[in-house]
Amino acid sequence: MTSHRTGMLAAALAAALLTACANPGGIAPSATLRDAAALGLPTTAANADTALAPAADWWAQLGDPQLDRLVTQALQDNPNLRVASARVAKADSAIAVVQAADGPQVNGTLGLNRQRFSENYIYPPPLGGSVQSLGNLQAQGSWALDFFGRNAGQLQAAIGQARAAQAEHDAARVLLAANVVRTYVQWARLQDQHALAERALAQQQQMLQLARERTRAGLDNELAVRQNESSRADTRTQVAALEQQQQATGHALAALLGQPRLPAGLQPPRLAQLKALAVPHELSADWLGRRADIAAARWRVQAAQGQVQAARAQFYPNINLAGFIGLQSLGFGNLLRSGSAEWGVGPALSLPIFEGGRLRGNLRGQVADEDAAIESYNATVIDAMRDVADQSLAVQAVARQQGEQAPALQAAEAAWTIARQRYGAGLATYLNVLVAENAVLAQRRQAVDLSAQALLAQVGLAQAMGGGWQPAAQAPEAQASTAASSH
Repeated sequence: MTSHRTGMLAAALAAALLTACANPGGIAPSATLRDAAALGLPTTAANADTALAPAADWWAQLGDPQLDRLVTQALQDNPNLRVASARVAKADSAIAVVQAADGPQVNGTLGLNRQRFSENYIYPPPLGGSVQSLGNLQAQGSWALDFFGRNAGQLQAAIGQARAAQAEHDAARVLLAANVVRTYVQWARLQDQHALAERALAQQQQMLQLARERTRAGLDNELAVRQNESSRADTRTQVAALEQQQQATGHALAALLGQPRLPAGLQPPRLAQLKALAVPHELSADWLGRRADIAAARWRVQAAQGQVQAARAQFYPNINLAGFIGLQSLGFGNLLRSGSAEWGVGPALSLPIFEGGRLRGNLRGQVADEDAAIESYNATVIDAMRDVADQSLAVQAVARQQGEQAPALQAAEAAWTIARQRYGAGLATYLNVLVAENAVLAQRRQAVDLSAQALLAQVGLAQAMGGGWQPAAQAPEAQASTAASSH
């Protein structure tokens, strides 16, 4: 009867202990990834133009071999891009570290020491009170069986972090290429504006000379001379500012190339030698996979989900197979004898029963990280959509401005032509010709700025549409789950 009660008491105690085990219930993420339908994106492109995506070397459409070489050099030599490459290598190495936890672990030890045994301990004489040589040669092995997915979750997290680092590296490449093209276009704009400013300076010198001659002839007063001198001084200031901006732009371009100065023999570009980029104007669902920053944010979500899986698996038993084999002896001379052999093997199971809320707190933290990663992904997508909308609007707005400005330039050039014809026929003074040319120069300066703005808007849209980046053949979640399930 007593033994029966003892058995019942032991069973009740075991049941109570199991009931008190740590429980992950009630902890789950609340954020939701926004898909194409939630974002209002069409599942297919409406026409061929919307399906058009930038090529991997989209800048080659500008038709400038010198620019192509500069972009290639920047992608090879830029230090910041090399830092991103190092981060990718570090993240990849973390995968190997996590994968190693899934396989057997074997370690070896060799111990040789002299030891005096206590006379007042468990060792009887003659061992007690003596000094002996002890030898120990042993190999220990263990294998943690991942029945509940702890290692699988950690592997998924490591893969997500590595793929996110790779996508961020690719996003940095897209940004670098776009910045090189932008700087090159700005350099071309400054070159054209400098040429127009030099022409304006020569034209104002002619106007000043005519004003002086008219003043000496009594046909005008000193006011006209001073006004022309003031205009010429302003233009000289503009020329100096443009020269300083050209030099600063050259320095910026050299820094993007990862060099202290521009390569020798580089020719300053002109806007006329750059062709327009063919870029899309609308979005479709597949666009979400064509931006490296969105892919990186998606991989961060996968990494956070892996950490949640690993944290949840900590609530369940940890089963480990352990064993050892080796030699142990009293006296170095006996170490390698057959009788010194020893071995042991057996399973070990550990189950968290009471952790004071540590495991639940850890799981809540990992779930919060997953929610944050999901919302960060959603924010990245929304910001990317805004970027595309702004760049597309800029392309269209500049195109309209160019359409409005072109007739004004044509009218100014026609007026200049008439003024020259009248001057040639003796019906007008050369001052009328210079005044008409001044209007032409003003329109040409505006045309240069609009041409540069059009190219910059096209570059911005090409970058916003992904800059030619292509995702891997397998989706992030498929790659992670496949890799995790294979271990």
